[in-house]
Amino acid sequence: MGGEAEDGRGVRAVLLGPPNSGKGTQARAIARRLGIPAISTGDMLRDAVAAGTELGRRVGEVLAAGELVDDGTMARVVRERLARPDTAAGFLLDGYPRTESQAETLTEILAERGEELSAAISIDVPEAILVARARGRGREDDREEVMRERLRVYREKTAPLVGYYEKRDQLRVVDGDRPVEEVTSQIFVELGVPESEVA
Repeated sequence: MGGEAEDGRGVRAVLLGPPNSGKGTQARAIARRLGIPAISTGDMLRDAVAAGTELGRRVGEVLAAGELVDDGTMARVVRERLARPDTAAGFLLDGYPRTESQAETLTEILAERGEELSAAISIDVPEAILVARARGRGREDDREEVMRERLRVYREKTAPLVGYYEKRDQLRVVDGDRPVEEVTSQIFVELGVPESEVA
């Protein structure tokens, strides 16, 4: 997997990891250096609303009501976002898919385009470290009991994705309990992209 991505183009990857694993930081750093978009679920939803389309209005209503966007609507948002020209050279997805069902939908969306995922990168960090990181930030939504609940939900809903991508031989596990630059370097290795060939 990922052989086509040796010059950094054609990388189509999903970043998996629990809250405070550094997933967003890594997505932005790697995407910037590869010249491809880092696409988070939040960004996609905000973009859809801002576009003012029928789909965007539907998403806006759901978010305004404080509800979760259902899988079918989310699939339409992802399909529209991945159809934009800036994804032609590749993309990194952060926060989607969140469930096995969404992973299957993503596989289908890419297959429609004659593409497949280069890799699913799972950033692995021990729970004690994740809680300590949250404590260190001191924000209200990073209180230990809140953090532990977020981790419980992650394990229940999203962690099964690890098994899904492992079965498809697309999973690459990276140790996230290291300095940011070391984690970035390891992700490049797992993507099959020599760092010497990226900006």
